[in-house]
Amino acid sequence: MALGKTQTAQPPAGAPFGDHRCRFELTAHPDAVSRARRLTREHLSARDVCADTCDTAALVVSELVTNAIVHTVSRRIVCDLTDDPAGDTVRIAVRDEGPGEGRRHPHPARAGDEDHGRGLLLVSAVSSAWGTQEEELGLLVWAVLPRATEEAGAAEAGAAEAAA
Repeated sequence: MALGKTQTAQPPAGAPFGDHRCRFELTAHPDAVSRARRLTREHLSARDVCADTCDTAALVVSELVTNAIVHTVSRRIVCDLTDDPAGDTVRIAVRDEGPGEGRRHPHPARAGDEDHGRGLLLVSAVSSAWGTQEEELGLLVWAVLPRATEEAGAAEAGAAEAAA
C-alpha cells in the first residue's frame, strides 16, 4: 500500500475487555465526529493516558469517523478503543456498514488523490501501524498509537525544560 505502516489486514490483538476497552456506536451524521472525539478523550483521560496521546487518538478517531460518514451509506458507525498499558499502546478501530450497493470502499492506496485521502495520510503519519479489514457488512479501519501516561508525559516535559 502506498501509505506505509499498514502491516496486516487485521488489527493487532489488544488488551482484554473490561475497563481497558471502550466501545460506542454513533449515528452516521456530521455531529458524530465531535462526539467521537469527546468520548475518546474522556475514556483515555480516565485511564491516565497523557494529553498528547489523547489528542492524537481524538484526531485519528475524527478522521476515521469522517471517512465512514463521507464514503459510505452507513446509518451507524462503531468505534472501539483499547488502552493496553502493558503493551504501551492505544488501539483504535472504526467500523462502518459499507459503501452501499454497487459502490466500493475507496482503497487506502488512493489516499494521495487530490480530493480525498488526506485523513488517511494523517492517520498513517501519527500511528505506529494502521490498516483495513473488509468485513461482511462493512469495513474496519484500525490504528495503533504509542501510549504514554500523564506521569511519563510530565517527566519528559521536565527533562526537556532542564535541558533547555
